Amino acid sequence: MSWRTTEDVAEFLAAAGEFLRAERARNTVLLTVTEQLRLNPSRYPAEPGNGPLFGWWSDAAGPGGSGTIASGTIGSGTGTGSGTGTGSGTGTVGGAFLHTPPFPVVVTDLPAGVAEDLAAALAGRPLGGVNADPAVARAFAGAWAAAEGCLVEVHREQRLYRLAELTWPDPAPAGAARIAAEAEIGLLTEWFSAFAREVEDMASHTDQTAAVRERLGHGGLTVWEAGGEIVSLAGVTRHVAGMVRVGPVYTSPEKRSFGYASAVTAAVSQQALDAGAEEVLLFTDLANPVANSIYQRIGYRPVEDRVVLAFAG
Repeated sequence: MSWRTTEDVAEFLAAAGEFLRAERARNTVLLTVTEQLRLNPSRYPAEPGNGPLFGWWSDAAGPGGSGTIASGTIGSGTGTGSGTGTGSGTGTVGGAFLHTPPFPVVVTDLPAGVAEDLAAALAGRPLGGVNADPAVARAFAGAWAAAEGCLVEVHREQRLYRLAELTWPDPAPAGAARIAAEAEIGLLTEWFSAFAREVEDMASHTDQTAAVRERLGHGGLTVWEAGGEIVSLAGVTRHVAGMVRVGPVYTSPEKRSFGYASAVTAAVSQQALDAGAEEVLLFTDLANPVANSIYQRIGYRPVEDRVVLAFAG
């Protein structure tokens, strides 16, 4: 039984794609980020040896045993391989992860004891935190802290929601939704940055231009316009495995409490359904009761909770 890693998104999806798609809602982040990278390999640029890394755990026995590194690069260059894996046979995939610095490593549900093995397998790689099911996150963070001598703190507690039946805000606020335009990239980038700062995103210091351009490239940004002014925006990921995820949702501070966020979220949700999405998802911060209430009123229902744990010191 072993962890296998790669810097090749196609190799990762060939090995772990079926596992991820089997629970597409719970694995929405891995599916949407790998789809971005499949279409645009430069989406998450980084220093050599610290670029995007993917991995999967299988029950196949290999000569390296638990924690075996198959391909790609860990830390400063240890764990490189031929890209074909070191184990004998493929086995059954039972877990996966992705790491796109400076974001935390995102981990799927895992069998007992496997999170600790992943922490050992990633030893030496700069990690700012882990995003996972609370039990998996705690197991990984405990092993990481013991090995690295760092502190662990709760960065964010999240809830994943799935759209059940869309209910439009009634009464609807003034204005209407429309797809954002390339000419508005300046304002959109400013709002993406403001959103990242407000939620204390681990990558809030990074330039948001690439993220905005990626969304504009597939019509994935919708704005709510009232009185000739853009007052709110909502993004949506590319369609992958029959689902999309809404986010970010941002309203300029002086325009809040008018119902614009509810309206623009309902608009992008309807657009996703009209485009053939079988599942429409979104994450909320459990520390924000207003957002959780808004999304439930327009038809979103809880799927699961996750936690982001940060490593410090």
